[in-house]
Amino acid sequence: MTTLPKDIANLSTIKSKGKGALAMVAGLLFALILFSQTMYTVDEGHVGIIKRFGQATEQVNPGLHVKLPFVDKVEILEIRTRKNVEKLNASTHEQMPVTAEVSINWTVNRDQAFDLFKSYGGLSQFESRILDPKLRSATKDALARYKAEEIIQNRSRVIAQIEDLLIEEMKEYPVKLDSAQLENLGLPQKYIQSIETKQTEKNLAAAEKHRLERQNLEAQREVNTANAKRDAAKATADGKAYAIQTEAIAEAEAIRLKGIAEAEAIKKKAEALRESQTLVDYVRAQQWNGQMPTTIMGSDQSVLWNMTSKKQ
Repeated sequence: MTTLPKDIANLSTIKSKGKGALAMVAGLLFALILFSQTMYTVDEGHVGIIKRFGQATEQVNPGLHVKLPFVDKVEILEIRTRKNVEKLNASTHEQMPVTAEVSINWTVNRDQAFDLFKSYGGLSQFESRILDPKLRSATKDALARYKAEEIIQNRSRVIAQIEDLLIEEMKEYPVKLDSAQLENLGLPQKYIQSIETKQTEKNLAAAEKHRLERQNLEAQREVNTANAKRDAAKATADGKAYAIQTEAIAEAEAIRLKGIAEAEAIKKKAEALRESQTLVDYVRAQQWNGQMPTTIMGSDQSVLWNMTSKKQ
């Protein structure tokens, strides 16, 4: 029996061990590759579309998932709000050329993302084949409905028109449209100059109108002041006249009442004198000044008012 030299025996042992280690490393690499092909994650704001041999089979939500290695592939679809921007040439209602930049915010409906992928193959395909052409069409249609001056002054109305047209065109697609923006409007330079001139004239006219209104206001203020003074003077005069009239009426009434009272007193006095001779004599005595008359005419003229009869 022949024996191998020790060096050759050691070399064979080393080769055997090396092959074993290489096989182990290869096995680990294969396991790692297999694991990486089996496990996958979907980030928030996205959904995963599983394709098996090129055919879309199901939709998965964000999180950790498992698939068949080397058989299934995962396409990630964003379902967060996206923004598409289009630059275009259009015409206004009066056929004036205009350039514009229009944008639209839109979102894929989560529960319809699978249908969108199956129909269009992804977001970029959907944008280039469906969304962008319809956005350009709606923008041109909206701009053609307004004059250039209206587009400048009422941009929000034009944007609302674009949104309405685009929503109507996109209602059958699995997306939600949020808001449109119309920016960087470009009009012919001559038209811009005419707009500036017209605006300057409007500003001057408005300033002149304001000046005239102010003059009218000041004139009206003076008229109102004069009327107020006139009314105050009239009120003062009326007050004085009324006071004089009232005083005169009161004085006349006092005189009338005084006359009535005096007449009534005279009447009462006369009645009393007629009814009482003694009162007549008393009044005569009150009015006598103590001097005897120097001349007595006629009979029965008693100087002392018939004193003898009184004694009897």
